[in-house]
Amino acid sequence: MDVIFIRALRLEAMIGIYRRERSTRQTVELDIDMALAGRGVFESGRVADTIDYAVVAEGIREMIAARRFGLVEELAEQVAAMILGRFGAPWTRVSVAKLGILKDAERVGIVIERSADGHRPSGESA
Repeated sequence: MDVIFIRALRLEAMIGIYRRERSTRQTVELDIDMALAGRGVFESGRVADTIDYAVVAEGIREMIAARRFGLVEELAEQVAAMILGRFGAPWTRVSVAKLGILKDAERVGIVIERSADGHRPSGESA
């Protein structure tokens, strides 16, 4: 599988369920892997034949700026849905972390994997 990736994309988001989180933006960090649908880009060298990571990052930036999220799980699911639907990736792994939330941890968050065909990664139950 050929994968385009974005690492340590840091954005300010309205995210959280606690009272103190409802009125302030927090930094979230995203790591994203996106499988390519085909091998055309390797022969053509054209961005039209791949997933443009700059356009993906901008789409995520716009989505985060436009809404509020309760949980990192919700944000990760929305990012995965965008990557599968809008950008046509057959598979994606999305990690979303909140920074400095726990005193003794640098970051906390979630990693999810989704596929366009709805299959779950091996070992994952429904």
